[in-house]
Amino acid sequence: MRQTAVMLTIGWLSLVQLTGCSDEQKQVAGIPPVQMSAHTQTLNAVILPQHYHTSGTVSADHKVSISSRLSGYIRNIKVREGDHVSSGELLFDVDPVDARQAYAQVKADLADAAADLNRYRSLLADHAVSQQQFDKVRLRHEVAQSRAVQAENQLQYAEVRSPVSGIVVEKHASRGDLATPGQPLLVLEDPSSLLVETYVSEQFIAKIHEGDVVRVNVTGLGKSIDGTVRQIVKAADPLSHQFLVKIALAVDSGAYSGMFAEVSFAVGERAAIVVPEAALVQRSGLIGIYVMDSQGIAHYRQLRGGEHLAQGVEILAGLNDGDVVAWREDGGLRSGALVKAE
Repeated sequence: MRQTAVMLTIGWLSLVQLTGCSDEQKQVAGIPPVQMSAHTQTLNAVILPQHYHTSGTVSADHKVSISSRLSGYIRNIKVREGDHVSSGELLFDVDPVDARQAYAQVKADLADAAADLNRYRSLLADHAVSQQQFDKVRLRHEVAQSRAVQAENQLQYAEVRSPVSGIVVEKHASRGDLATPGQPLLVLEDPSSLLVETYVSEQFIAKIHEGDVVRVNVTGLGKSIDGTVRQIVKAADPLSHQFLVKIALAVDSGAYSGMFAEVSFAVGERAAIVVPEAALVQRSGLIGIYVMDSQGIAHYRQLRGGEHLAQGVEILAGLNDGDVVAWREDGGLRSGALVKAE
């Protein structure tokens, strides 16, 4: 009997507790929601350009390899990597030992030919030689003159000057090294002819045209700049099936050769949901927004964001066309609040 009484007592107390909790929940649920004024906006899908993103490298369209026309040891080299040079500026000079000896030889040949020409001219006047013999001597003199001019020009090549204005990007020789004709010693790039070389999938190449303005994000500059499609190489790589596209940059872009760049091509249109950036709420590194139900009650909803645009932030997931969002400038809006539109 005692055990039965104890069990009845425990059951009665549990029933009282459950009844009390149910009454408390009903009481809380019966509290009217707090009314708050806030900005509201009904979302409508907007048409945005669809972009295709690729990566590439900034390079100079005009690159010049500098070499010596003479064989000889480099006596002095005036530039280093990164130096700016002007057209006609002295880059380095070569000791022209062989060219100087060749010039001395042709000068001697020219003097000998000139002496023969004078002698044969006198002999021709005295009818001691024929006109044909004189013409041969005169031709020899003309050839000697031509060779002398050529040898003198070769001596001028001892000083190597820049053919263009640009930046020294490579240096393959130092003072005392032996220079030989055709051996690249310096490489210059024209910074005014920068472009981005990137590869585009065959799926989108038909939607890209020469002259199109594209957006180029140069990571090293921390900003985006405009570029113009200058050339599309109409032959795909047989392995990757991608096409080389060259994009010209403005002279004042601030980019340097070798920088990494991301290119955004407009290849069509798409419908998207865009919300004002002020309406977004940051919580623990995630973004969300308050969405109103049919009774005007605000409910917090997490989102997946996309691009930051001029009109707001694109929302990739979490919102639909026709949703009504709300926000306050002070960020004081809370879930469960009855929103009064400002």
